[in-house]
Amino acid sequence: MAIFLTGSTGYIGGHIVAGLLERHSDSLNLLVRAKNRREAELRLWRALQLHLDFPRFHGFLHSRIAIFLGDLTDAQFGLPDDDYRRLVHSTDSVIHCAASLNRKSEKSCLNVNLRGTLEVVKLAAAARDLHGLRRISHVSTVAVAGQRSNEVVREEESIDWSRSDYDPYARTKKFCEHMIREFLPDVPRTIFRPSIVLGDSRRGETTQFDMVQAFVFLAGLPLLPFRPTDRIDIVPVDFVADSIVALHQKEKPAHDTYHLSSGTGSQTFRELTDALAAARGKRKPIYVPGLERPFTGLVNALANRRGAMGYGAALLKVFIPYLVWNTVFDNTRVVSELGRSPAPFSRYSLPLLKFSRENRFTYNYKEWPRTASPANGRAEGEVSTVGRTVG
Repeated sequence: MAIFLTGSTGYIGGHIVAGLLERHSDSLNLLVRAKNRREAELRLWRALQLHLDFPRFHGFLHSRIAIFLGDLTDAQFGLPDDDYRRLVHSTDSVIHCAASLNRKSEKSCLNVNLRGTLEVVKLAAAARDLHGLRRISHVSTVAVAGQRSNEVVREEESIDWSRSDYDPYARTKKFCEHMIREFLPDVPRTIFRPSIVLGDSRRGETTQFDMVQAFVFLAGLPLLPFRPTDRIDIVPVDFVADSIVALHQKEKPAHDTYHLSSGTGSQTFRELTDALAAARGKRKPIYVPGLERPFTGLVNALANRRGAMGYGAALLKVFIPYLVWNTVFDNTRVVSELGRSPAPFSRYSLPLLKFSRENRFTYNYKEWPRTASPANGRAEGEVSTVGRTVG
């Protein structure tokens, strides 16, 4: 039997896969969008090389990973009937991590988040009806809390259907949680809501740069249009992934919903910028909260331009609402269960900034070694839906 996981080639998903492979013995059923087995293996190698050297990765491909070539939004993930049945028969728990984070595109969020989650729910229900399902874990977001201001939000207070949402991403993720609760009421479930996931507290290297680019841009400004005492809830990806892996594998977690956040330990803008300025030997920025509105207007105007400036402004436009709401998400539950708190952003922000700037917001992926064959022994490019017999 195996854990079925979506989003394995994504940033958080790659960390989750690595954690499961390194600290647990379960086999993994991974849904990967690719034309053939070879392309899927290459995508997985890119997602996991932050965590594993190639020999270990290749060994896991042979021994513990089954790749299912499919699309989250297609009926039965677009799998042939035999392969879908194999997936149902071999799955004893589910971690649903895949999502569209395109906060500007309602179409993308509706397709991937809602239709995709519905297909995951149908798979989970089929496995439950056939042989039982140990657990379904869903990676959501604190943004389901909707528009907030100057608050500390607890898990049970997050969902308020009368409250407006910031964007299509937040709105569709709220409905995803609702679907899982309504359609799988008898299946043990865990809902994880990460806050702003930015960097890894153990290393400066990253493969995810959208929010990092916004952070680096702001770090270079002499004036900042924020209130210096506002808190910003940033959490490192390693804490998020460790929490998901540990609680999904725990027999009886204490709760069904967890904020994966920095909570009341979230640092203020001033704490963050003072620490970064001291580490870099630079001047501290000046805070001018009165510039928030004109700054937002300028960002909105620049977001329509082409080129690097337009791209950076478009990224910042998406994240500005989350930077000015001065709202944090209580993390008492997860800290109690894990026995540790997430590392503060000021502790690892400089390595992240240096790596991102020095590498021009790219990650230098390693190629597949020429001497290594595909894990299933087929010639390069040959189509294979499932890499091994499972169940």
